[in-house]
Formats: sequence, C-alpha cells, structure tokens
Amino acid sequence: MNQVYQKILVVASLVTLLFGSEPAQAKDKLRVVTSLPDLKSITEFIGGDKVDVFAIATGFQNPHFVDPKPSYILKLSKADMFVTVGLDLETGWVPPLLNSARNAGIMKGGAGYVDASVNVSLLQVPTSVNRGEGDIHIYGNPHYWLDPAIGKIIARNICEGLVRLDGGDEAYFKANLTRFNQIIDAKIKEWTTKMLPFKGTKIIAYHNEWVYFEHRFGLQVVDFLEPKPGIPPSPSQLAKVIGEMKRDNMKLIITSPYFTAESAELVARNAGGKVVTLATSVGADESIKTYIDLFDYNVAKMVEALK
Repeated sequence: MNQVYQKILVVASLVTLLFGSEPAQAKDKLRVVTSLPDLKSITEFIGGDKVDVFAIATGFQNPHFVDPKPSYILKLSKADMFVTVGLDLETGWVPPLLNSARNAGIMKGGAGYVDASVNVSLLQVPTSVNRGEGDIHIYGNPHYWLDPAIGKIIARNICEGLVRLDGGDEAYFKANLTRFNQIIDAKIKEWTTKMLPFKGTKIIAYHNEWVYFEHRFGLQVVDFLEPKPGIPPSPSQLAKVIGEMKRDNMKLIITSPYFTAESAELVARNAGGKVVTLATSVGADESIKTYIDLFDYNVAKMVEALK
C-alpha cells in the first residue's frame, strides 16, 4: 500500500468518526464536487444558482498529481454530484478519495456520478500499451477539455447529471446549456479567426497535453521536451529538439505552469526561440476566472508570441 493510500485511509477514518457516513440532507442547492476547476466553471454555468460547486484541484496544479486532504473527503462525503475528467487522468487520486468518502450516490454507477468524457471523440488512443514508452494513457489523451468545442459535450454530460438529481429544474438547466453552447460557438469563431494567420505553424511542447488545442486551432506540435510522456527532459532530447528547431526555423515552445522553466529556456536560448507558458486550467492565472477566460488567455498568448 503506497503512502497516498495510507494517508487517505487514515483521513477517511477520522472523517467517519467526526461526521459519520450519512447521506447529505435535503437543501436548496445541489452540492457538487469536481476534480478540476474547468469542470467547476462549466457546472456553475449550467447549474446557476441551483448549485454550490467545489473543485479539488487548482488551476496551477498538474492534474495527474493531487495530494489528498481531509477537506476533500469531507466535501465528497456530503456531495450530491461528482464530476470527473475520467479516463485515467486522475487515476492516482480520485478513486481512493471516492472510496474513502463512502458516498454511494457519487460513485461510478450512482445518479450523482458524472464522467465528463462520455461521448468525447478521443485522440491518440493507443493500439497497444507498453509502459516502456512512458506514461501512456491507455484510453486516449485525456486533456480533451482544452478544445472549447468539446466543452459543449462536457456541459451536456453535466446537464444530464443535474437533471437526474433535480428533474424539477430541467428546463432551467437546459436553458443554461443552450446559452453556454451559443457563447462557445460565437467565441470559437472569434478565436479561430485570431489564430487563422498561424495555421500550420510548427511548435514544440514540454508535455503531450495540447493535442486537442492543437487540432482545434490548426497548430502542429512536432516534438516534446520530454523524451517520453512523463519522463523528465534529458540532455540528448534537448539537443535533438534544438536541432529540430534550427533546421525547421521553429520559434516557439509551449509549456504549463507546473513544469520548471529551466529546460524550455535552455532550448529557446540555443535555438533562437521563445517560451510561452499557457494555462491548462481555469485559475492558472488570476485573470482566468471561467472556462471562456481560459481560451481568451491562451489564444491571446499564442497570437502575441506568433506575431
């Protein structure tokens, strides 16, 4: 048993002793817990004043690695609904937290469990799994929320979950879903227009988490600073990338807030390029308050860098 599981089991025992394992009582608002702040933002849009939403991870954390806290288990034990990215993105921390919360309603198969990945057309689904190739996602690349069009699928999944729990407000939730879709459609046109002059631009990324953003806006991520997914950059990989950037006149490396900047800056200096830190989630920058803000921020960063 690893240290994370041991820690969670101890916390779960304390929560049970202090608060018991009774289901949440009836109240005015549905209590929703989401794994990521992006899911929280979309849930707040669809749920409006009918929901009270808490996100476990922050926008500047690596979503693969989140440490358990007693407050997370307590929130989950009293939640009416739980929204997860699903696949295997949060496999190291969500299952043990849910098991420790002992809330059957938000477990997989429960009315309050929402897998946001349902009906998403996943990219980079492996035909075979070889752990020697690094941290391979066995179901496909799980960073799908970074395509704003997929945000509409996420919103529909959340809406269906809210309706299951509160059918009396179905019309309200569906009206909010319609409005959300209209905003996303209009913003995609705006963002696409801004990115159009740079369609086909080749860039380097630190980690393989931008494939959905790349496909939506016509970029080409041709290599990564990580030699294999989840494996820290090696001197040989950095030298290889420097050579690629010089050969193909590539000028941009994109990275995320939770990766150290040293390797990216080293490559950029030697290849005559620049590093742009994009936001992978709502809250990664203080200006990013909503899911819409996330793409406003990233598109503006990319346009500024690519000019």
